[in-house]
Amino acid sequence: MKKACKALFLSTALLLGPAIAPVNSLDLGMTEASELVKFSKTTYLATSDLAVRSGAGTKFKTVIKVPKGKTVTSTERSGDWYKVSYVYTYKGKSATKTGWVKGGLKEYYRYITTQGIYYITKKQSSLYSSPDMKKKAVYTVAADNGFHSTQKVINSIGHTWYRVSYHGKTLYVKGSYVSQSPIKNFTRTTFIAKKDAYVYRSHGNAYTKLMKIPQGVSVTSERSVGNWYKVTYRGKTGYFYLGDFTKYTKPVEYANSGKTYLINADLNVRKLANWSSGGTVVVPKGKIIVPSHKTSNGWYKVSYSKKTGYVPASHLQQVTTGDPLSSRTGYQFVDLRKPASVSAKQINDYIASYVAATKKPSVLTNKGQAFIDAGKKYGVNSVYLAAHAIHESAFGTSQISLGKKNLFGFGAYDASPYIAAVRFSSVEQNIEYIAREMKATYLNPQNWKYKGAYLGYSTKTMKNARVNENSTGMNYFYASDPMWGRKIADHMAKIVRYSSSHYSKAKINANGVSMPTRPQGTDKFPENIEAIAKKDLAIYKEKGKEPVNKPIDKGTKFLLLEKTNDFWVKIRVDEEIYWTNTIKFDVYNQFISVSNLGRSTGNPLNVRKEPNTSSAIIGSGIKLNSFVELVLKKDGTPKMDNTKKWYELRLDDKTTGWVSAHYIVRELK
Repeated sequence: MKKACKALFLSTALLLGPAIAPVNSLDLGMTEASELVKFSKTTYLATSDLAVRSGAGTKFKTVIKVPKGKTVTSTERSGDWYKVSYVYTYKGKSATKTGWVKGGLKEYYRYITTQGIYYITKKQSSLYSSPDMKKKAVYTVAADNGFHSTQKVINSIGHTWYRVSYHGKTLYVKGSYVSQSPIKNFTRTTFIAKKDAYVYRSHGNAYTKLMKIPQGVSVTSERSVGNWYKVTYRGKTGYFYLGDFTKYTKPVEYANSGKTYLINADLNVRKLANWSSGGTVVVPKGKIIVPSHKTSNGWYKVSYSKKTGYVPASHLQQVTTGDPLSSRTGYQFVDLRKPASVSAKQINDYIASYVAATKKPSVLTNKGQAFIDAGKKYGVNSVYLAAHAIHESAFGTSQISLGKKNLFGFGAYDASPYIAAVRFSSVEQNIEYIAREMKATYLNPQNWKYKGAYLGYSTKTMKNARVNENSTGMNYFYASDPMWGRKIADHMAKIVRYSSSHYSKAKINANGVSMPTRPQGTDKFPENIEAIAKKDLAIYKEKGKEPVNKPIDKGTKFLLLEKTNDFWVKIRVDEEIYWTNTIKFDVYNQFISVSNLGRSTGNPLNVRKEPNTSSAIIGSGIKLNSFVELVLKKDGTPKMDNTKKWYELRLDDKTTGWVSAHYIVRELK
């Protein structure tokens, strides 16, 4: 007989044995006057040809013969006699005969082979050795445990069971206790443990635990059955329960625009932007990184040692650095005691190209030979000297270089750049002075300023504090700009291309030189420049002598007369002339406040009778970088017109005039 599925017949007594094993028929003795017993509809198999009688006894006539191997159903019996219904086909139509039989019956279980299907327990469920409950349950498992089955059984009373394997045994679970759960394949997804969880050998906590997954750890999966997700964790493959995890949502990433950060602890570069994710590589403390992105949950995406991942913002400090990060070659790291291979023309041409493009006057025009001469004299790289001067003086066009022949900003401070800067008599004097100064200090291993005989770089926090461990070379002490070394190197490369072959052969000039003597030079101010002491100031009748017993008290007004290259300041107090070196020009505003000292940035600066451009010009104008006296109002502030665009000043002949405020720099205010 052909059927959609293969049916096997098995007695209740041998449900765990072979499907075709012989079973003894029910012993249905003759009991014609017994009580009628009702029971659930049960299917039976005829183990021999059966005579179906019209009553429960042999005296009743046979109504139909049931061939061996056919099935009948029954819901009642009387003693050993069973009332059965037999469905058969007669003349192409289905027909049913009901009657009584004795013996020759056994319960009928239908076994159906199926495709492999997973079933999940809906509640606490028992597993039995046969597809019925005639024997005690072998195991009981909790809800949400999964089993794989390839056989469905419909037992004699019509209940569906599924054959499963558990703990190495073949068992059966009742169909009403489980629900079918297909395998789902999906794109690899990341999950994070909400609490300590486990990897189980199969789809449920009834199976063996293979590995603990600590709270917060992330895992990935791309296949599930019900609430059980397949995972490989630390070399173990099994299943985790979805209820113990939360789906990882990738944070939004924003481009980080080349900002640099300092690592302040050894950090794992994690695969995902969270603490629980596994690490790929460790970035050591003190390393500077350039993240490509910042995430919405406070992590940075970085690449390190050919690995890409995430590090927490809490362990990073934003910095500015001149460290090229990728290499230590080129002018930024060449020993500046090695001679350069450069001509005066190459230096002059580079300066001339800037002057031609900007139309600005430069004190460096045709001064290339001065750098070569000074470099040879003191054993300092002449390309470096030229590049340093070019950078600090804007190609010799800065106010300090034009007004004081000071190309390197020597002596200048951010608070008072022009006033503090040393005055030189010539460009050549300045170049030679700086060459000797650099060789005796920054390029001298015995000097405290030495941090390597190369330009180097520095690293600064966002509060402008130097990070010592990430700063090196001249840039360490020389410049506040962490990019200073890189910028000088860039000028050097534009003067003459860097040659590794030249510098690999060039020899270091290790000859020591003494510090240069600071040149004589003085900044003289107009007669009536008023100042106020902001703290007590020690004063001297003569420079370098013993101080006067009584200092100038805080709040005292005095006149500022001149400042010398060695930072002594000449003043007038109540018609008495004194000197003081107490004023520190890097923080001058802690010592003095000057009311009316101006400096001209015009070349020349026109002086007019009235505060407007149509007014008549007085005299031939004020020269570039000349100091001027601003007229003060009664309240001690400089006098300006109503538009606040013009200052009134007093000329050398005691007359007054007006100049554009745009061309006046207030000094030491």
